[in-house]
Amino acid sequence: MHSDTEQKKLVVLASGNGSNAENLIRYFSGSGLAKVTCVVTDQPGAGVIVKAGKLGVPVRVITRRMATDGPTMLHLLEQETPDLILLAGYLRLIPEPVVRTYHDRIINIHPALLPAYGGKGMYGAHVHQAVFDNREKETGITIHLVNERYDEGRILLQRSTGIEPDDTPDSIAGKVHALEMEWYPITVQEYLSAG
Repeated sequence: MHSDTEQKKLVVLASGNGSNAENLIRYFSGSGLAKVTCVVTDQPGAGVIVKAGKLGVPVRVITRRMATDGPTMLHLLEQETPDLILLAGYLRLIPEPVVRTYHDRIINIHPALLPAYGGKGMYGAHVHQAVFDNREKETGITIHLVNERYDEGRILLQRSTGIEPDDTPDSIAGKVHALEMEWYPITVQEYLSAG
């Protein structure tokens, strides 16, 4: 059992509007288990900055060069002393020194059933368009640990949703987003509790 003094520190890396980051912040704010202590973004105009700010979570904006430089990212993260690093729509490959230092402590959520529709350039709307173009019967989410290659780490959870003939890339995105909102916080909580 965790007491408040042992509350785990979560750092969220995000590049977009921040709905997953906001969901994680809200989910853990009432929990004695963990708390999002910092959001890091590589996009100075990202919506996540406003969302995290409204919820009282500090945001660090980094440059593209910082994001891809292993020692710089490692130093920045070590200042935050996270127990877990959570990727929430973060589009950069995590530098190798960070992956090594935080082995099995970086979690990503991907908007497809990996290994399908994974890899460099496969994120967000690109994934949903590809799923639609290939007339898939189902899609879903994959929550996985991060390693040195895009979308290839050990899978923690997959959840799927059916695709109807009248679905569009946007409606597919909505179904996948609903799965993300439901399952990402729960999976992180279970992973923390098991660790």
